[in-house]
Parts: sequence; structure tokens; C-alpha cells
Amino acid sequence: MEQDPSVPPLSTAQNLAALVQVQEGSVVSKEVLKKKTGTVTLFAFGEGQGLSEHSTPHDALVHVLDGIVEIHIGGTPHRVSGGEALLLPAHIPHALSAVTAFKMLLIMIREPVG
Repeated sequence: MEQDPSVPPLSTAQNLAALVQVQEGSVVSKEVLKKKTGTVTLFAFGEGQGLSEHSTPHDALVHVLDGIVEIHIGGTPHRVSGGEALLLPAHIPHALSAVTAFKMLLIMIREPVG
């Protein structure tokens, strides 16, 4: 059955981990959804890759699809494996490092400006 072009591609069931590929020595990202109220982005990290400490003004939810990552939130380390999720609270510094190659879905929620 052919996909209706007016329906976004993710309106059909998808294996999210298959939509982004690990490239050794790199961080790959693919934006799945972008709205004023937030974004949904897939990431694939090669082993040893990471993001340096930073903070955001919005809460974010990391859902690890496969592999293992160590995420530091406010200096506290959290080892997160495939199938697990972790909240990154707004305004709290966080960083991450790939223990193994891993893929994650990042859901960033923005509060409406009113």
C-alpha cells in the first residue's frame, strides 16, 4: 500500500532505531518532529562520543533505543541502557558520553510563551 503524501511519514509504525545509523567517531542526528512547543530528535553516537556539559531552559526526556550511555545531571552520573529513559531537568547542567555506540530519542518540551 502506498503512503498518502499528505500524511507525515511517521504516521505509520516505524522502528525508530532503524531511522538513524551510528557512524564511528561521529554524532548523527535526525529531526523527527519540530513544533513551537518542542522537538523530537533521533541521535546515534559512536562509542566514546558525547556532548559536553550544558543546560537548556526546557525539560528533555532521553529514551535510549539501544546501547549504553552515561549521562551526568548536576554532576551525578546515570548509566542508561537500551529501553530506559531519563529526564534532563531544565536549567540543570548535563553531559553525556557513549559507553558503547548507542541511539537515543530526545524529546524536548518547551513551555508556551504567553
